[in-house]
Amino acid sequence: SKKQAEKAVHQKKEQSKTKCRKARRRHINLIAEFNHRQRKNIWLETHIWHAKRFHMVKKWGYCLGNSPTEKSYRACYRAMTKQCLLQDLSYYCCLELKGKENELLKQLARICSIDTGLTFQEASCLSGRFEGSLNLYRADRYPEDMLGPVRFIWKPRDGSENRQLWIWVHPALKQDILRELKEIFQCSEPEEICISEPVTASIQEEKQVEVVTSLGNKRKKEDKEGEKAVPVKKIIGDGTRDPFQSYSWISRTSGIAISDRSMEILRYRLIGPLSHSVLTETLKAASVQTV
Repeated sequence: SKKQAEKAVHQKKEQSKTKCRKARRRHINLIAEFNHRQRKNIWLETHIWHAKRFHMVKKWGYCLGNSPTEKSYRACYRAMTKQCLLQDLSYYCCLELKGKENELLKQLARICSIDTGLTFQEASCLSGRFEGSLNLYRADRYPEDMLGPVRFIWKPRDGSENRQLWIWVHPALKQDILRELKEIFQCSEPEEICISEPVTASIQEEKQVEVVTSLGNKRKKEDKEGEKAVPVKKIIGDGTRDPFQSYSWISRTSGIAISDRSMEILRYRLIGPLSHSVLTETLKAASVQTV
């Protein structure tokens, strides 16, 4: 409406009077705004890059780049066929399972079938060398009640019978699959409600920022002396879970632990003939140190 438009213009004028562009673009203000504006829809770490170049959409609790603002389809196609194109798939949810290998495989066999192809027990995947993909079903219900497709990767063996498994799930399927995993492994809610560290840290940081900004002319002095007051860019929870909800569960009988690692472990997809070259140039092997 006309009144709302006038109100928006008035607020914009007031904001421009209170802070000049240089003040608004200070490092401390940018990060505080980053943390504040993703309360309802979580931003990926590449959000600002995409927001400048893409039409953004709000889906599955995230703010994602949908289509480019410029006609860059030819550039993307050229990168896919001749060079390298990177996609940010960090909105996919990561569920982590920890426990004894035999116990994990025994219960996971109930929610997949060898008739559809690979299972969690596939030798090449179980060793941790390759990532696998399969369809999940409700426990002992195959071929009915399909939950959806997932991708998984085992952490390579370290000589112990305890293993670590990461399952990558689309956010639209996350709640149903997590519920089924908790049921087959009989994982219960923890006695105390777990609150993820980034949330408490972000709240403290916003308070610190308020203290710094309220000092007005003393800002520069405070920035130099109180470096700890500068906030850190953090992702608050994830788009499929309230930040104050539990993010880990454990079975009292088998000791199997399930953790929701969404937005903690990022995922990128590289497409194109130069993908391996890019990874080789980007990633450097760490030196092995023996104690």
